[in-house]
Amino acid sequence: MRVAVAGGGPGGLFLATLLRRADPSIEVTVFERNRADDTFGFGVVFSDRTLAGIHDADPVLREALDRHGRHWDDIEVRLKGERLRCGGNGMAAIVRGTLLSLMQDRAREAGAELRFSTEVGLDDLRGHDLVVAADGTGSRIREQCGADLGTEAETASAKFIWFGTDFLFDGLTFVHERGPHGVFAVHGYPISAEASTFIVETDEQTWRRAGLDGFDVTQPPGASDLVSKAYLEELFAGQIAGRGLLTNNSRWGNFRTRRTKRWHVPAAGGTPPIAFLGDAVHTAHFSVGSGTKMAMEDAIALSAALTGRSGGLDAALAVYEEAARPSVERIQDSARPSLAWWEHFGRYHDAFEPWQFAYHFLSRSITDSRIARRAPEFVADSHRGWTGLHGTEPLGTPFERHGWRSEGRLAEVRQHDGVPVEVTGAVPLPLGEAGSGAWGAVLRAPDGEAGLPAAEQRLAELAGLAEPPAVVVVHGGTALTRTLVCEQARLGAGLPALLVDPDAVAGDEATRDRALTTVLSGRSDLVGVPA
Repeated sequence: MRVAVAGGGPGGLFLATLLRRADPSIEVTVFERNRADDTFGFGVVFSDRTLAGIHDADPVLREALDRHGRHWDDIEVRLKGERLRCGGNGMAAIVRGTLLSLMQDRAREAGAELRFSTEVGLDDLRGHDLVVAADGTGSRIREQCGADLGTEAETASAKFIWFGTDFLFDGLTFVHERGPHGVFAVHGYPISAEASTFIVETDEQTWRRAGLDGFDVTQPPGASDLVSKAYLEELFAGQIAGRGLLTNNSRWGNFRTRRTKRWHVPAAGGTPPIAFLGDAVHTAHFSVGSGTKMAMEDAIALSAALTGRSGGLDAALAVYEEAARPSVERIQDSARPSLAWWEHFGRYHDAFEPWQFAYHFLSRSITDSRIARRAPEFVADSHRGWTGLHGTEPLGTPFERHGWRSEGRLAEVRQHDGVPVEVTGAVPLPLGEAGSGAWGAVLRAPDGEAGLPAAEQRLAELAGLAEPPAVVVVHGGTALTRTLVCEQARLGAGLPALLVDPDAVAGDEATRDRALTTVLSGRSDLVGVPA
């Protein structure tokens, strides 16, 4: 079998190595549009928890990280002059160019042919039995397949730019600074003994106010945005000891999350079957997942399907997709709340004390109990931050507003035809329209983020009433939209919020864990348990 791999990144190179090691009769040629020593970006980072399968398949990554990488356990969050640490987050990173060089050597040793400075399309690969598109987020082969794949792409509103720096962070460090034009944040982590990755994010309004929208992003790859480099060096000078930023095709962009319904295409019209892997077929925001890690896991699944097949190629590709897709979808599902956090972090920066900001950030995808298993002292400090303000633990803290009182932050919500109509408390709180005495408003969260502006408008109307509600009860929608509506109520409209958890069960420990995380993080004032 002759296999053409379009794309010489880690995913394509790893696949070439695995195929050749599993079955030396397979001829594998890797075509890479760039030169062997070209690389964009600076470093790649991996969580210890995610590497077992990759290490079992081939030790190249483990050896590379052991010899050339940097390892750490703590995540550090910096803002408003404070530094908060959360342990139990073992990670390692390496210079991308170093990793690529080692993986190129490994693929050659396994017998794969590597052709650099060679960009290929489907017409160039007709003589092969299988084409593997590992050619990245701008995949030429994916575009040639067109609508057949069912590709959907969602563009985030946050802006980001990728630099390096000769300042060495201790480990994964998130730095937040309010400058004269708004709030900027950094993901920083060491990648060698000489350099760190330095990714900056901000919202579009801040980016425009700072005058960083003048760089022509249509220029060919290579040129970097030096105006932004100078601006950010000055803004973060105190955080990196006055050291400089390093450029490598550094320019602002908006992250695009790609989901694809089909990961392979059968042979047709003289074109061999095509399999897709890595960023060519799926992406997840870099705050929760390494695209390199996901591409290498795709390579493991594809190699296993191809070398272990008993049927034809189409059957093997179906097996590959069935094996690889669930893990990717789990990562993408957890990435959306994390990406949403980065779209709103300026609001959190201004609203929360450092301890709550850090807890809100680290709980964006996991609950209090899971964080506590990793970092019990961090969670204990967060609880102490709450009790220092309120005198009691979060769920036991009374809530009172406009004459209505709840003895704790978990409340039973009575519903009629799926719509909340009353919240229990010292006295029941009627829900609906303003009347005599305390009342609560009901707001259904939208089923998608496109409906959030309408919800924000309704919250503004409620806040402007002469007799505003004691609490806004948010139900329906999705877990993400419910949370975002509650946060808009609290932080944007100045109205207390109660988030109705549709999966809540009175007395259930998982329900209490989710409610505790929601209240302690400041996402909602109360959590409702359906009666």
